[in-house]
Amino acid sequence: MGGPLISIFDALGRRDMTQATISFGLILVVLLICFPGHELAHAVVADKLGDPTPRKLGRISLNPAVHLSLVGSVMFMLFGIGWATTPIDPSRLRGRQHISHALVAVAGPLANLAIGIVLGLIIRVARDALPLGPISTSTQIFLQVGLLAVLVNFQLFFFNLLPVPPLDGWTILKGLLPWQWHDLIAKIEPYASYALIALFFLGSGFLSEVVIRPAVALMRLVVG
Repeated sequence: MGGPLISIFDALGRRDMTQATISFGLILVVLLICFPGHELAHAVVADKLGDPTPRKLGRISLNPAVHLSLVGSVMFMLFGIGWATTPIDPSRLRGRQHISHALVAVAGPLANLAIGIVLGLIIRVARDALPLGPISTSTQIFLQVGLLAVLVNFQLFFFNLLPVPPLDGWTILKGLLPWQWHDLIAKIEPYASYALIALFFLGSGFLSEVVIRPAVALMRLVVG
């Protein structure tokens, strides 16, 4: 699966400047809003629960530069799958560590859900306010970038909830399981990471069913 940068080069090869602009706009929205919003949510909740690490590293910020990962950003642009980072120290969290860590983890996907809903409602209102008849190219670009951004946020929401390390869903699962399971989890965790690699190479149908399809359905529900 190619990412938006591949789409830009493909569109330029076809001299389709509209599609190239849409793909470029998607890159900007994801790197400036979607990824940073996800990581900022992790950082804020970790800070509230007693871990000073994100604050010391300057992660309690809306500045995308402090959140983005070079490798994760390039991977998104090339392959459509990327990430950013928020270092935390679970041992500094107040309360029961596994539960507190799970709360930090779930904050990221919930942030993407919230961003997707807000963007979707903006697109819905803007679209419904348009007069009947043909729309300008700039309006078409705005609507298409917005719809793609909504879809990406919902995909990030569902994807990150998968209970596979190092995704947030794995940390959430560990927080929900009884403490008697934690020793077993610690033993299988180093090997369970290979499940994520297997999903990318062998589980395209599975990912379509549990990530893409529900994300599209949620986008249609919000945008109408």
